[in-house]
Amino acid sequence: MTIEVKVPMLPESVADATIATWHKKVGDKVTRDENIMDLETDKVMLEVPAPADGILKEIVKPTGEVVKANQVVAIIEAGGAVAEKPVEKKEENKEVKPEVKADAGPSARRAAAEHDVDVSKVKGTGEGGRVTKENILSTTAGSLGRPEKRVPMTRIRARIAERLLEVTQNTAMLTTFNEINLTEVMALRKRYQEKFEKAHNVRLGFMSFFVKAAIEALKRIPSVNASIDGNDVVYHGFYDIGVAVSTDRGLVVPVLRDADQMSMAEIEAKIGDYANRARAGKLTLEEMQGGTFTITNGGVFGSLLSTPILNSPQSAILGMHKIQERPVVENGQIVIRPMMYVALSYDHRIIDGKESVTFLVAIKELLEDPARLLLEI
Repeated sequence: MTIEVKVPMLPESVADATIATWHKKVGDKVTRDENIMDLETDKVMLEVPAPADGILKEIVKPTGEVVKANQVVAIIEAGGAVAEKPVEKKEENKEVKPEVKADAGPSARRAAAEHDVDVSKVKGTGEGGRVTKENILSTTAGSLGRPEKRVPMTRIRARIAERLLEVTQNTAMLTTFNEINLTEVMALRKRYQEKFEKAHNVRLGFMSFFVKAAIEALKRIPSVNASIDGNDVVYHGFYDIGVAVSTDRGLVVPVLRDADQMSMAEIEAKIGDYANRARAGKLTLEEMQGGTFTITNGGVFGSLLSTPILNSPQSAILGMHKIQERPVVENGQIVIRPMMYVALSYDHRIIDGKESVTFLVAIKELLEDPARLLLEI
């Protein structure tokens, strides 16, 4: 008996998906609920499990195909044996064409003549396989020891590009900067790191301090925790903090729901879980939706200073950076302290300069004297 493998129901607002990876090939045994294929949408990666035990008889939609919900992508022979000549629709089958003279436009032929390139040996990427001038130049560059590789954007990367461009065009974004002396935070971490890890089975990082400080500052400056909806300003009475995570497929921002009600151990554990699942492509769409404020940390990659872009429709984003020992003046004396530049990018349509600076100063004061976080002063 043959069983169809279909694309599962896609998340709301997701119209289609691209087949990213087949984990099985035709003729392989599959087990019920085993992940046999990954689907990439412009927001999340989805797994497609086998609906039954059997043999993968046919792959209907190869890697790279765009598919919709309930579309058949493969056929399984339930309880079947490995076929001697399995049927598989391969992408390369589409490329099989009779030997014909390569089709190239005037500019391509001119470039070929100038660089002594045989047009018939160049693979065309233009309409209908037509050889373009860019194909000729790319071939020439490769022959001169300057190889190039052209690959399409992933769905997620394309969506990120679209959102970032949208933010720069539709908001009045400004950035304000400050620096934080992290001597007290680092001393606190060093003093309690071992006990914290034993008690909570999670490492005490810097992010939980910044999340806690950001929440306290958001309570003081409500406009930073607000967003614009049409002609209305929406002031959020809750604190859902997005934490940017870098993956091979692009930047994703899972959200800490009701972060003001979480302990530092819970924050650290949740961030660690999000980071691991983000890099494995296992985050759900729900875990990345919403959010009232975002924190991003370019310091893990060595960034000393940057201007983070807003995570629309949020009105502000906090950028953390590399901790670097620098000379500073304290009580008239030059001393060396672990310093971090921080940046707050904000939408000037809703947040005034005074509010943005006050917000960043509040975070600075809270982290330079972390006892304030416990006392909420």
